[in-house]
Amino acid sequence: MKPVAIYYNPAFLLHDTGPHPESPARLVAIVDALNKAPFASRLVWPEFPAAMQEDLQAIHSAKHVAYIQESCLGGGGNLDPDTVVCPESWEAALLAAGAGCAAVDAVMAGQYPAAFCAVRPPGHHAEPQRAMGFCLFNNVAIAARHATRKSGAQRVAIIDFDVHHGNGTQSAFYEDPSVYFVSFHQAAIYPGTGWTEETGANQGAHTTLNFPMGPLCGDEIYLESLRNVVFPKLSEFRPELILLSAGFDAHQSDPIGGMAITTEGFYRITSAIKSFADQTCGGKVVSLLEGGYDIKTLGDAVTAHVKALLDL
Repeated sequence: MKPVAIYYNPAFLLHDTGPHPESPARLVAIVDALNKAPFASRLVWPEFPAAMQEDLQAIHSAKHVAYIQESCLGGGGNLDPDTVVCPESWEAALLAAGAGCAAVDAVMAGQYPAAFCAVRPPGHHAEPQRAMGFCLFNNVAIAARHATRKSGAQRVAIIDFDVHHGNGTQSAFYEDPSVYFVSFHQAAIYPGTGWTEETGANQGAHTTLNFPMGPLCGDEIYLESLRNVVFPKLSEFRPELILLSAGFDAHQSDPIGGMAITTEGFYRITSAIKSFADQTCGGKVVSLLEGGYDIKTLGDAVTAHVKALLDL
């Protein structure tokens, strides 16, 4: 059986956010846990290039890309109260976006059955013309557009299970029928979007599906929603690739979220998605790290997630 690929670069650790929940310690914990996992021998860690300007500008305006570059290389600072950059953040952001593109290419070509991108800064809050919520470029949106522009996919599904709504991803594809966006998130917290009536517009009507949920929702609610609503909808859509915005801040121990998913729950949720992918798109899944801020449990949660991508 082919290995699952982990896309990681030590340059991600140089994105210095100071005393901030989105810190380099997150990736240190993840990489350490994956290297110690019982299935570590079934993981490969490919090298990959930074994203090209054309990949970034397939989602973001040229003005936004230039603003991020100038903000980082000009010395860094706060882009908003939540979003911090330093000079090294520019390379990290390019590599984070590049990881998703490289993973899509490899999985679509059959080189690996699935991939996990252990990247930072995260991406799903980044709007086409705005950095926000710890995010500079929208890594998963860039990967999805790369899939339709360069990797031969005509239909891509994105499932976002971060505790926060993926507003930037929704915005990027709200009128696009080639990308079906699904978001599970805690209602009425940052960024205040992602309500059930937000379903897409124009040619993209009915290709956005939001699940705003009350606090303390756990494993079974997520699984029931996947099986009873999401999978039937995606079966009609017939995706050729499934991308995951894999946020682990819906974990019951997370200091930022208010949900109740267990570590085993992340395994079961991922396993359900991978089984669905096996039935619909040859098992092609690319997962990109978003949130998850309890360092003690993050490594275990990601290990459970990757174990499910391996079909173990």
